[in-house]
Amino acid sequence: MSGGNGGGAIAATGVGDDEPRRRPVAQGGGTVLSAQGLGRTYDGYIALGSFTVDVEAGEFVALIGPNGAGKTTFLNLAAGLLDPTSGRVEVAGEVPGSHAARRALSYLPDTPVFYEDLSVAEHLEYVAALHGTEDAFSRIDELIERLGLAGWEDALGSELSKGMKQKASIALALVRPFEVLLADEPLDGLDPPSREVLFDLLAETRAAGAAIVVSTHRPDVIAAAGRCVAIRDGRLAYDGAPDPAVLEQIFDRSELEG
Repeated sequence: MSGGNGGGAIAATGVGDDEPRRRPVAQGGGTVLSAQGLGRTYDGYIALGSFTVDVEAGEFVALIGPNGAGKTTFLNLAAGLLDPTSGRVEVAGEVPGSHAARRALSYLPDTPVFYEDLSVAEHLEYVAALHGTEDAFSRIDELIERLGLAGWEDALGSELSKGMKQKASIALALVRPFEVLLADEPLDGLDPPSREVLFDLLAETRAAGAAIVVSTHRPDVIAAAGRCVAIRDGRLAYDGAPDPAVLEQIFDRSELEG
């Protein structure tokens, strides 16, 4: 596997089971992602400090804050790619990194990660098979068509442009069933038509009952979310409706758009 953000779209996919499953579905509703007093330090530096948040099934949460605020740290902790220094986090009531948590969570990292010797189609087939996706080839064909990957099915990750890598990474995150989707700056590298497709896919994911947490600086993502969670200096700064007036009191405009 090529380098990247630790777990990435492949390593964070988890382990499948024998029973085919279709689209994202939250199994019982209620809280599917919970952080209580969650903290992570590096040699005394507080990357995330006593962070508490609960996310319900079907919620679309925009996770915002300036660069270095702790957004990616939180996502990596929730995905089981980092261990907390303090507090705890649970995915579908399970410890991140456990079989059950990896089964429930799909992670779209900020840097796409691919196996060096697998094509785009082979990546999708592998992840779908690993997680027992129902009607896998139909779902793969749908994502390839909608995300503009047609004609690139046989390409290796190293042969893709930045934008095509991002599209392939999105397809990998969405080809499998999950209860929670974590996405770190998912619109990065996408052209406007592809952004609209991603918004449609996220709306469908939410309608299917899965929770979505998207780290972003983009006002259009914040506006699409039903809830905004803001982090500043590793700590919770705001949790509520995505009200531009409130957010501009907490952040400079450049921090939200830059």
